[in-house]
Amino acid sequence: MKLTVLGAGAWGATLTWLLTDNFDEITLWSREQDLTEEFIKTKKLTKPVEVQLADKVEISSNLTNAIKNADIILMVVSTTGTRPVCKALKEAGIKPEQIIVNASKGIELPSLMRISEVIKEELTDNKLAVLSGPTLAKEVLAGKPTAASVASEDSDSADFVQKALNVPSKFRLYTNPDVIGVELGGSLKNVIAIASGFADAMKLGDNTRGVILTRGLAEIIRLSVALGANPSTLYGLSGLGDLIATCSSPLSRNYQVGYKLGSGQSLNEILAELGSVAEGVKTSKALSELAKKLDIEAPLSNVIYEGVYSNLSREEILDRLMNRKLKQEEIYIFNS
Repeated sequence: MKLTVLGAGAWGATLTWLLTDNFDEITLWSREQDLTEEFIKTKKLTKPVEVQLADKVEISSNLTNAIKNADIILMVVSTTGTRPVCKALKEAGIKPEQIIVNASKGIELPSLMRISEVIKEELTDNKLAVLSGPTLAKEVLAGKPTAASVASEDSDSADFVQKALNVPSKFRLYTNPDVIGVELGGSLKNVIAIASGFADAMKLGDNTRGVILTRGLAEIIRLSVALGANPSTLYGLSGLGDLIATCSSPLSRNYQVGYKLGSGQSLNEILAELGSVAEGVKTSKALSELAKKLDIEAPLSNVIYEGVYSNLSREEILDRLMNRKLKQEEIYIFNS
């Protein structure tokens, strides 16, 4: 079998490294301007994570060659890059039998579409799955075990991807028919992770972290259910599991954005320093717009959006969170 990974960023390179032994052939594709001669020659990535790829991995900027004979095409490109890459895949001759697996987390602007919706709109003939869960790249590269969900509306595709990408003792995969819930859980938690990093930088304590996790999860569930998700999915790997990992770890780029904001840095300074995509920044805007469109309360997410895109001080952000109108706590009850 052959796997083609689209996107040579931190997670794309990590998945390539992780899954190399699962496939007879494996190709890592990226745009020509994003591939250095040194990376192509040494197959070693040093930033934003350090990854040494095996000799059998082919690194290419030729999309037609990269996807030729691939059984699975694993998309790990940015939210803004998804639609252009899908259009390029059509021009490159993608086949209907090639399964697309999306491993990126975000919401397209200004359409407010989930990534899988963008892919399906552009590549109508291909089966599609979504891969999401608590998967911090540096921990995966260190050989630490984790698990994730493979969601697809087609159960045969989900089963095929689960077996093909599962790595014993390292990367355990579960299937899930709820594409909406799996995808939104993975995307929206990035915004809550910014809030968590912000609170940690201000040394607000573990009580505050508990508040952020629970109230953040409540917002994720309200929005996701309104968009058609099964609420129980949001208590699983791609929801609560990913939320806990991302909100608790300095290894998360989104946590780092929040931490640096809470330390007084500007967004431009932060993104330049990180040198990689933190999807929660743009997702905060998308989430805020979705909440307004659906007439759903999302105060935590809205304040993070304001904090990221305006000149609110740290103290003003905290004040807006803590001094809202008092209300009854709402907890989503569902039947398992």
